[in-house]
Amino acid sequence: MNFSGFVVQLLNGLAGASSLFLVAAGLSLIFGVTRIVNFAHGSFFMVGTYVAYSLVEQLGTRLGFWPAVLLSAVAVGVLGGLMEMLLLRRIYKAPELFQLLATFALVLVIKDAVLWLWGPDELLGPRAPGLSGAVEILGRQFPSYDVFLIFVGPLVLGLLWLLLTRTRWGTLVRAATQDRDMVSALGVNQAWLFTAVFALGATLAGLGGALQLPREPATLEMDLNTIGAAFVVVVVGGMGSIPGAYVAALLISEIKAVCIWLGVVEIMGYSLSFSKLTLVVEFLVMAVVLVARPWGLMGRPQPASRYVGMQEEPLRRASKAYGVAAAVLGLVLLALPVLTAGSPYTTVLMIDLLVAALFAASLHFIMGPAGMHSFGHAAYFGLGAYGAALLVRSTGMPMELALVAAPLVAALGALVYGWFAVRLSGVYLAMLTLAFAQITWAITYQWDAFTGGSNGLTGVWPSEWLSDKQSYYYLTLALVAGGVLWLRRVLFSPFGYALRAGRDSSLRADAIGIDVKRMQWAAFVLAGAAAGLAGALYAFSKGSISPETLSVGRSVDGLVMVLLGGIQTLAGPVVGAVTFTWLHDTVARNTDYWRAMLGGIILLLVLLFPQGIAGYAQQLFARLRSAPEAKP
Repeated sequence: MNFSGFVVQLLNGLAGASSLFLVAAGLSLIFGVTRIVNFAHGSFFMVGTYVAYSLVEQLGTRLGFWPAVLLSAVAVGVLGGLMEMLLLRRIYKAPELFQLLATFALVLVIKDAVLWLWGPDELLGPRAPGLSGAVEILGRQFPSYDVFLIFVGPLVLGLLWLLLTRTRWGTLVRAATQDRDMVSALGVNQAWLFTAVFALGATLAGLGGALQLPREPATLEMDLNTIGAAFVVVVVGGMGSIPGAYVAALLISEIKAVCIWLGVVEIMGYSLSFSKLTLVVEFLVMAVVLVARPWGLMGRPQPASRYVGMQEEPLRRASKAYGVAAAVLGLVLLALPVLTAGSPYTTVLMIDLLVAALFAASLHFIMGPAGMHSFGHAAYFGLGAYGAALLVRSTGMPMELALVAAPLVAALGALVYGWFAVRLSGVYLAMLTLAFAQITWAITYQWDAFTGGSNGLTGVWPSEWLSDKQSYYYLTLALVAGGVLWLRRVLFSPFGYALRAGRDSSLRADAIGIDVKRMQWAAFVLAGAAAGLAGALYAFSKGSISPETLSVGRSVDGLVMVLLGGIQTLAGPVVGAVTFTWLHDTVARNTDYWRAMLGGIILLLVLLFPQGIAGYAQQLFARLRSAPEAKP
């Protein structure tokens, strides 16, 4: 560690902040006006890099590099505008979480489109002409291109400030961030305003991706890697605040730079690797900021949206028809291993479906009745899985006892995380849960001596009497059915009704003596325990466990399951889990471009069943029952 290295790392941080700001600024603009949490924004960044690579190859590096960067940004902007007009415009009145589901489906489609067009290999672009050398700073070489990037961020920030404050269009955009309905009532064509904002946001993301071409190769992982960091920057800076996004990008990039500069530090005989903190430092910053300042550094409380979520039907006891259907389903599930004895894979798939159903039901427990959106529910699934695996391997605990202890480990994690999370709401709550999940993932990924690090843990098998897959299937069926029915029973208890009261009107609930935050905290713990049981069952079914069980992808899968089935019904998460897991397995085994096909199916379901599959079925049955009564 020396001063010159410190200065160079700070400059690296400034260059990285500019690229991150371009993506985050577009994401912040889109959310501020349309209220869409655009999960596909990282895909625009990725497409910008790939398009720039192809254009530079066609136009030549010397004369075509800079035109290729600008043309790439414009092309991505056009792509974003078309997606908004053809798809997102149709679902603006759907709940915000269903819009998130649609943009997630777009991520899958765009990823496979890029794979088809450019292939799976990394593509390294050329150096920028005129900026391929380096400048000397305190005796160290610093890339000239990074010096250029340092100035790009403030330049774009200034141009956006002029656009938003000195033009009529900018005035309309700022007005729409405060009250979209009022802007529409004044005669402004809201649809075209939304399209223009979405196209501008996509253009900024495409520009950020194109400018990264000389710095890093184009890969298929760029989308998810970028969207996570962009979400963090937007939330830390304040949703909808462009200056806040720049300040947050600077803060996070510079902290990362300092961590790299510090490297490994000896503290009281212990080696602390600050460089490893770069995997999670942005989420640590986000957690601290949201706990101390719930609306971000420069944000304001979100204005109320007319379409925040779906109103659930009042909880009702199961009808006789529902009971008969459940009994028939139970008999089918009991007979399934016998009926499919010639196909062992079917039993394995059914175990996965059952585990997914319990995981989705636990997430729905806090999303639907409690009204708390979580982007990090995989943390409790992973804590249960690792808890069971470590108890069996490290202490020699019997597998049966580990299945009892694992949910308690997950519940303990939910007890700690939930205490902070319930103090926030909306997107901010969701992002704080994501931060906690990523922190848990980073600890698991790097603690080699305890968790096995990136290699995970192996040799986590069930007891001898459960070594046969059919026997383990019946155990899983019993525990999953018991877990789902328990969650349902809780929702019909006074506690469940109090949860719904706090969700529908926290002020009225507080006025009649309900401690809403305490009830929500308790709901976090119960949901965490159920997810932990699902994680433990998953670990013993696979025989091993890895950090992937705590990843963002696992949490997103849970969200997709709940939304696909329907958040407004109790059967929705189970239907969604079975549908998504079966589709994922079936499509992945039958085509190389399974993501695009799966994304297309999800998009189709979102457009046809905006209330989810189970929600649509519930409405259909209600109409069929009321039809005879309407006849004279």
